[in-house]
Amino acid sequence: MNKYVKKGLCIALAAGLIASSFAGCAKINYVTNGAVEAIYKIKDGSWLEKEEDANADAGDSDPIVIKELVPNTYGGVEFKTLEDVAKYYVEAYNYTKTLTAQYKDDQGATQTFYKLLGDEDLQVGEVMIDGSSSKVINNIVPGIVSTMFSKNTYGLVPCYNRNPDLDNNSDDATHKNDHDFRTSAITADDILAANVTDNGDGTITMEIQPKAGQMSLRGEDSQGKFFEVLGDISGTIAQIKQVSFTQGTPEENVIVDYKGGTVKVKIDTKTKEIVEADYKMIANVSVTHASILGVIKDKSASLIITYTNHYPASAEYLKEAKGIERLS
Repeated sequence: MNKYVKKGLCIALAAGLIASSFAGCAKINYVTNGAVEAIYKIKDGSWLEKEEDANADAGDSDPIVIKELVPNTYGGVEFKTLEDVAKYYVEAYNYTKTLTAQYKDDQGATQTFYKLLGDEDLQVGEVMIDGSSSKVINNIVPGIVSTMFSKNTYGLVPCYNRNPDLDNNSDDATHKNDHDFRTSAITADDILAANVTDNGDGTITMEIQPKAGQMSLRGEDSQGKFFEVLGDISGTIAQIKQVSFTQGTPEENVIVDYKGGTVKVKIDTKTKEIVEADYKMIANVSVTHASILGVIKDKSASLIITYTNHYPASAEYLKEAKGIERLS
């Protein structure tokens, strides 16, 4: 009884952007045709009920969403500038990634992983097609994305593996953007705003808002140095045979803007170990002049995705997500 809705195919494009990009980070199991088939199940006529989104145009600004630094001494550590914040964050990040623990994997073998492993969650906001929203479409998308997203656990982001020996991308045949993710490359130039709080228990909480970025690559810019960014999704879309563009190239029509994301880390000032952390990445995905399967022509789609990581992951999460158990 379900019928096809032509414009609903644009969501397959938007969902495909997210899924296929994260798949490169082993985060989503994705089959393009499967997503398209799921979209076909949208009821005919549902697209007629649209809602205008007053905030569809996010603009080019990079507003500060956290409190700004008040120069002072926090937990016995002096923070006068963003340079001080960046330096301390790097020292804490680098030290924390030297710490390991023993785990039992899903095969019962003992493995050495990072001491601090995290959980992850992916949420998709309202999907806009040609600037308009459909309640039915947006009710269906979360379910589609949830079937794509396969939860995993890694060390502090940006990260390539939970095994420290494998936490780099030097296996890339091109070696164009080699990075060792056991250390952070953050500098003050990557930070838009930051603040520090003395918790009064030997720890401080540092909150950081990275500067905005576009089409970010892991380890390459302000966003890619803090978060598990999507990477070059235009190249991924160019490989999806169902998708073409009425004008321009994939690089010109597929854009991901990052802004408003935050990092919050609790640090033991005696050891500089990060004992708790929350990373919140916000990506604005937009596609223009898209055609799908030769039926949908010259359409645009946009959505906001929020990807979060919390450290430490609970024992229950580790067991459920990857079947591992911490031994020491």
